[in-house]
Amino acid sequence: MARTYFLLLWTWTRAAAAYRASFTLMTVLGFVLAGLDVAVILVIFSNTTTLAGFSRDEVLFLYGAASLSFNICDTFVSNIDRISQHIKAGTLDTVLIRPVSAWIQLTTDRFNANRAGRIVQAAVVLGYGIAAVDVDWRRAWMIPVMVITGIVIFSALWTLGGALQFVLTDAPEVASSFTYGSNQLNQYPLSIYGRDLVKGVTYVLPLAFVNWQPGLYVLDRADPFGTPEFMRFAGPAAALVLSLLAGLAWRQGIRHYRSTGS
Repeated sequence: MARTYFLLLWTWTRAAAAYRASFTLMTVLGFVLAGLDVAVILVIFSNTTTLAGFSRDEVLFLYGAASLSFNICDTFVSNIDRISQHIKAGTLDTVLIRPVSAWIQLTTDRFNANRAGRIVQAAVVLGYGIAAVDVDWRRAWMIPVMVITGIVIFSALWTLGGALQFVLTDAPEVASSFTYGSNQLNQYPLSIYGRDLVKGVTYVLPLAFVNWQPGLYVLDRADPFGTPEFMRFAGPAAALVLSLLAGLAWRQGIRHYRSTGS
């Protein structure tokens, strides 16, 4: 299965790389455009020294962790959004009769390797944040766990969004509000939001485990909302539960899909 997935990715990448100048330009442009979010953070801190009690470097650390997870998923999973187009066009029937997982086919559909520039940008910001906040090496083990947890959570959200299209058919914006909207929410400390919202993204939709809860552990910071200490380590469990729910929803969507007959 993994071999098939990467073979499909390579096929689309090779096709895009045939136009080298365009491929390189779009990759660099992705890096630059992703930097606009960092520019906004820098503008904010040109007028203040802290944001909800967090320094500039701490905010950049949280931003880098969330953005790295998100951009990896945006590159390798987000094309599942196209499922609504396949349902309307009737081409999903072709996907389903192939001897390859429909999820793999749809996530690699029109794979765009140019988005790699965004991944590099997020990794650079995260690397800077780690160095700038002088992370205690005894807590540094949480950083890769945090990134992997974020990847699983965002992948599950995209999968849930894809499954939702079997019901809504023509509302990809609804799914995007949970994926791209979640990324925007996680770019800043959750302490800037209201208590009820933070409870919702902790106990209902586990976005707080992308970078907030594990980030508090890495930074050795207390939770302004008084969340129990053990929640700093609950990210993998929350990601597992969400991914299982996403997998169930996806299988139900595939099982109850009815061909357009075209």
